[in-house]
Amino acid sequence: MQKNNGRYIISGGGTGGHLYPAISVAEELLRQGLTKKNSKEDILFVGTQRGIEARVIPQEGYRIEFLNVSGFVGKSLPKKIAALFKFALSFKDAWRILQRFRPVAVIGCGGYASLTMTLTASLKGIPTIILEQNSVPGLANRVLGRVVDAVCITYAESMAYFPKEKTFHTGNPIRSKILNAEPSEALKLFPIDSSKKTVFVFGGSAGATAINNALIEALPYLLDLKLYLQFIHQTGEKDYDKVTEHYKKAGFSAYVFKFIEHMAEAYSLADLLICRAGASTLSEITAAGKASILIPYPYAAANHQEKNALRLEALNAARVLKERDLSGEHLAATIRKLLIESKQYLEMAKAASLIGMPEATEKVVSIIVSTINRYRR
Repeated sequence: MQKNNGRYIISGGGTGGHLYPAISVAEELLRQGLTKKNSKEDILFVGTQRGIEARVIPQEGYRIEFLNVSGFVGKSLPKKIAALFKFALSFKDAWRILQRFRPVAVIGCGGYASLTMTLTASLKGIPTIILEQNSVPGLANRVLGRVVDAVCITYAESMAYFPKEKTFHTGNPIRSKILNAEPSEALKLFPIDSSKKTVFVFGGSAGATAINNALIEALPYLLDLKLYLQFIHQTGEKDYDKVTEHYKKAGFSAYVFKFIEHMAEAYSLADLLICRAGASTLSEITAAGKASILIPYPYAAANHQEKNALRLEALNAARVLKERDLSGEHLAATIRKLLIESKQYLEMAKAASLIGMPEATEKVVSIIVSTINRYRR
């Protein structure tokens, strides 16, 4: 396969679900030596200042530029008008970025910054590829699917929303760290008791108050298991003090963080996860082969988190607790049953590993390369 040795723009973000697969692709482009100077300087991320990318991308060592765009779906009429106005103006900035950076391809990872940049690149005749993480695509990717050169989907069900001749079922790109984390190294970051079962609790990057509150309420129902259970918990900024205090009062061993940068290491130590059901999270869970209790975010677009979660539950790879039915007592009973009484977590972990697609990132990069090569014939 011809190497392209060029520069790449990766556009979009907003949430970790869009951003972390994009970082995985960037890592793989570098690993395969497909950039001009084999340097992170050859990859430019384009997002918004309000998205998680504004903080994470500089920490990862990549360059980032911003477009002034905002969401449209579910907004009031004045906000929709403002969003359309900003969207129109953003094409000028996207054009300037493309003229200056001159990428060999633009990869859209979802979100409205992705829509502007990828559409502009397509109009300029630059190879374009988008990633679709959910079973039901959002508005931006449904629009882009008609004009881009290739679409990489996580779930086979998404095929119905895109032209079949340019849509590829790759799975969702996963950070190499998730697959390669060493428990011995992880124990240096999280010095847990290896004789206890470890429950890893997290929402999104900002935490999830509903999950935090349910776990707090579950602790009194688990007091007899204090010698057998311990927790790693990412709370987000707002709930950190409250959650920390409740673990302390209940007497549980718990490592509580506002934000965990070393997610791969935390995954590697966990026997059971309690988390949301974003597409990237589910891809990481299955690739890592971990049992989970999934609490889908009920306000996700097209209710995609619940649909994604129920798909795993149907394959016995997870248990789903809907937020509207969530209680501390119910959550505690589910933890007890999975980890202690029936040890179903072992079967769930095995089922999850059978679903995982650890080769997804390599497949996506292969399609990027093939798309560029078609332009060069």
